[in-house]
Amino acid sequence: MSDLTNIIMKEMKELLTPSTIIPIILMAFLFGAMGNMMGGIEEELKEKPVIGLINEDSGDLSKIATNILNEHAEIIYEGSNVEEGLEKIKEEEGTALLVISANFSEGIYANNPGEIEVYWIMRGAGVMDSISSGVVDFLIGAAEQEISKALIENDVHSDVVLNPTFKNETTIFKNKEMKGVSPSQISGILVSQSLLVPIIMMMIIMMTGGTVISSMGMEKENKTLETLLTLPVKRSEIVIGKIAGSAIVGLLMAVIYMVGFGYYMSSLGMSSEVNLADLGLTLGMNDYFLVGVSVFIALLAALSLCMILGTFAENYKSAQMLNLPIVALAVLPMFVIMMKDFDTLPLILKIIIFAIPFSHPMMAMRSLMFDNYLFVLVGIAYIAIFSVVMMWIIVKIFSTERVLTAKLSLPKFKRKIL
Repeated sequence: MSDLTNIIMKEMKELLTPSTIIPIILMAFLFGAMGNMMGGIEEELKEKPVIGLINEDSGDLSKIATNILNEHAEIIYEGSNVEEGLEKIKEEEGTALLVISANFSEGIYANNPGEIEVYWIMRGAGVMDSISSGVVDFLIGAAEQEISKALIENDVHSDVVLNPTFKNETTIFKNKEMKGVSPSQISGILVSQSLLVPIIMMMIIMMTGGTVISSMGMEKENKTLETLLTLPVKRSEIVIGKIAGSAIVGLLMAVIYMVGFGYYMSSLGMSSEVNLADLGLTLGMNDYFLVGVSVFIALLAALSLCMILGTFAENYKSAQMLNLPIVALAVLPMFVIMMKDFDTLPLILKIIIFAIPFSHPMMAMRSLMFDNYLFVLVGIAYIAIFSVVMMWIIVKIFSTERVLTAKLSLPKFKRKIL
């Protein structure tokens, strides 16, 4: 072989290692899962929304609205009792109960916009959870357009022709009844309020986790780890010292990112017009304390995992790719939680998301807004146990020579390539 071929083969041998291949496979799997989830949006848009309808008006304009709804929606309740209709919608996992008020048609002809009461049954705050409510909103808009067409030939004020109806909305979500807001507004509020923690978690895991793994690789490469292990210091103290030092740096980074990102969000004008206090979605000092505890313990879990992965780094170069699995574990729950609420996920996805320790701080703020303290406390207990187990494993690794000799290798794979 020529010198050029030898150089190419040498570089391939150094780059095609488990520490580079496995993370790429994991990331490909992650993007594939994201693609499948995004593809599900189109399928859901094609489905007819399940709704209830109470028509208290017998005029021709209300018939136009009911014809549109009957054609494009699956109506499972057409009675006259709101409470009964809401129970039926909840049982059938429907989207909304619409009430067309009495004198709807007569009022519009008298230049008074007709009222449509909408009781939304909201099951999740993710992007995909609001698709069905968006479809119902579109159908109400389509009915309004047909009514406008019917009014053009009548002596009705132009403002009423353009806007013949108005919605009086009430959203029921997690046993909270919120008047005057739609599911899309609530979803926007919750996303904007709970977006900070997932981004901060991802950033500090990327920064501190990468630093820990790279440090382990450099210490192996420079032989400083061997020197450290020969000192009269307990191996457990070495592990705790490394994790504690990295955790302090990580928390400092988190504070800086929180201040910077908070200013960034406010500069974009992303504050909601809806008052959170009016909806009962405010957090107290105890709630923020629980979120902080969850973030800190999750950071310890991440650093412990990074130290375990760092023991397989042969040098600084191989350590660079070992951080990708940890980053993938941080990105996956962040993306899933933004797209779907935890309560609306399939069982298998619930198990996976709950098992990932970094997902619990991401869900904590939203859970606390709805007083779901049990879920947050169970999550904190789980990641605390997970962190202790990971620390115990890394202490055991440090107590043997594996910390110096451990490495990922695929000898058969290399022989086939080279």
